[in-house]
Parts: sequence; C-alpha cells; structure tokens
Amino acid sequence: MENSSCDSILITVLTTVYNCESTIVRTIESVLNQTYNNIEYIIIDGCSTDKTLEKARSYQELFDKTEGRSLKIISEKDNGMYDALNKGVNASSGVLIGSINADDWYEPEAVEKMVCFYEKKHYDVAWGDLRIIKPTGNIIKKAKVGKVWTTTGWCHPSMFAKRELLLEIPYACENMYDDFNFITSAHIAGKRICTLNETISNFSFGGMSTQKNLKDTFERIKIKYSIYRKHNMSRLYWLHCFSMEMAKYILG
Repeated sequence: MENSSCDSILITVLTTVYNCESTIVRTIESVLNQTYNNIEYIIIDGCSTDKTLEKARSYQELFDKTEGRSLKIISEKDNGMYDALNKGVNASSGVLIGSINADDWYEPEAVEKMVCFYEKKHYDVAWGDLRIIKPTGNIIKKAKVGKVWTTTGWCHPSMFAKRELLLEIPYACENMYDDFNFITSAHIAGKRICTLNETISNFSFGGMSTQKNLKDTFERIKIKYSIYRKHNMSRLYWLHCFSMEMAKYILG
C-alpha cells in the first residue's frame, strides 16, 4: 500500500453484517487495501449463524500486522442495521466515520479521497459518486445536493461524516430510510454538506429499498414522505416521493 499524502487523522470505517459469508471477504479486503494509512475498522455482527464471523476473525492477525490498520469485531444481538451503526459510532475513535455494507465495497482510494476532500472543505458530512452493480449493467449515481432536497443525489454507501455529528444525530432506528432521516436532520440543522464527483463505493443492487412490488413501493412512498413531514417540509414532497418510487417500479 502506498502512503497517503492526507493520512494525518484517524478514520473509522463501520460494517454492519448478518449472515453474509459469501460477500464479507470482499468488503473487508476493500478496507484493508485502502491507500489511506490511518484506519480503524469496526465490524458489527448481529450474531450471524453462518461463517460470517469466522471469516471476519480470520483477518484479525493481518490487520494487526498491517501498519495504519486496526480491526475490532463486535458480535451481539441488535435491532437492525441502524442500531448496529449507532453501536459502531459509540465504539469508534475516528474524526470521520464511513460505513460500507457487507455486500458492498470501496474503491482503493475511497478513504484517501474523502479525507483530502475534508481537509479542503471541512465538511460535517459528505458523499461521493456511487457505482450501482446491476444484472442489466452498472451505472454511476452522481453525488449532488440540488436546490430541492431529495434522495436523487444521495449516496449513503459513499458517505463520510464527523463522528461528533453522528453522536449528535444518531440513527433513529425507525425504518429502512433512517439514513435519509439522518442526512435530512443534518440539512435542517444547517450542517456543512458537500459532495465529491468521484466514484467512492460499489453498491450491490437489491435489498429492502429496491423490492419491486406495489405494496413495497407504496410503503417506501409513505416512509419517505413521513421523513419530510417530520422535519416540517412541504406537503408537495408527496408528489416527489410518489413520482420517484413509481418510476423505479416501472423502469426498474
């Protein structure tokens, strides 16, 4: 691994996992092989019943021997991904915290790029472009913050935030869009939010937020709209939520 020119601050990376033995290795190695050399990696396992924990623990010695790396594994019951992320934040020591899911992975220079971006912009929270891996072909989701506050340019798997912000605004543990609730809370609170148009992470398409049936589509509309209303934002956002989710349902 090359030495980074921006490796002066400790960065924490979190991975929450439950029964992901087929993908966890790729995720772990994407953190291990970062060009940035001051990383604390915390894996929060929800008491997996397959070989996930065994595979994660097999990397402990390698992390211990690699300069600029540390690995901590927490394995206990949790109340879902966002509860696990909150546990990880509380156990962390980094100035900035990123999170990468156990079926996703970072680009090799992801952490270095986000740290150098932090040193330039002094952001509270920022995210970069996201490569979405789909059976029909990969696409790049461009990171952006538009004039209208929406999820259109929002890329949680490529997000890094100050630890102090994640402690100030913990994930609410209410629904599948707790991440959007977090970033909307930060937006309403006037935090410094920035985006970087460089690919940071790779996201495996699937999961709760991409289930393609009408029942789940309308449930996502309901949840997203409730977040806008929770923050006293315009009722017109219902039209945005409806149009976006229906477009995903029709177009995939």
